[in-house]
Amino acid sequence: MRRILNALALVGLLLVAGGWFVFLRPASLGGTTTWIVVRGDSMLPTYETGDLIVFRAAPSYGIGDAVAYRVPAAELGAGRVVMHRIIGGDADGFVLKGDNNPVPDPWHPRIDDVVGSVWLVGPQLGRPIMLLRQPAIAAALAASVMVAVLLGRKPRRRPTDATTPDQVQPPGYGPERPPAERRYAEGQD
Repeated sequence: MRRILNALALVGLLLVAGGWFVFLRPASLGGTTTWIVVRGDSMLPTYETGDLIVFRAAPSYGIGDAVAYRVPAAELGAGRVVMHRIIGGDADGFVLKGDNNPVPDPWHPRIDDVVGSVWLVGPQLGRPIMLLRQPAIAAALAASVMVAVLLGRKPRRRPTDATTPDQVQPPGYGPERPPAERRYAEGQD
C-alpha cells in the first residue's frame, strides 16, 4: 500500500511539474509567460497591489487588452516592466494607460516590447512574494532554514571503547594480531 501511495505522489508531482513547465514557465527560462506582482494603484479597480498576474505572449494585441511591456530603449526607465491597458495605436506603437490614470503613458511600445497580455490573475497571491523580497525577511528565512537543518541532523556516533559484553571481542579476533595467528587461534591450521 505504501508503494502505491509513493507512486501516486510521484505521478502527482510529475504532473504538477509538467504543467508548470508547459503552461507557467517564465520567459526567462524559455517559456511563454511572465509573472508580475502588482505594485501601485494605476490599474485600480481591476488589479490591486499584491495581485499576482501571469502574462502570456500572443501573436497580436488589440485595444482593451491589459498588457505588460518593457519601457522602450533610450527612454527614461528603459527595460522596466509596466502593466497597463492598450487604448490606441498599433503594432508600430501602442498607446497605453492605466485604468486609474488620467493620462496615457509617455511611452509608445512596439509589439516587440510587449511581454504579453493578462492570462491568469491570483488576487493577493503576490503578497508573500513581496514579503520574501524584503532583505530582512529573506535573511531571517535563510537563517531559520540553516538552524532547522543543523538541528534536524542526526549526530554521528563516535566509536566508543569496548566496554559492554556485546562489544568485547574474544581473544584472537582483534586487529592487533597478524592474520596467521588469527587463523591458528580459530583452529584453521
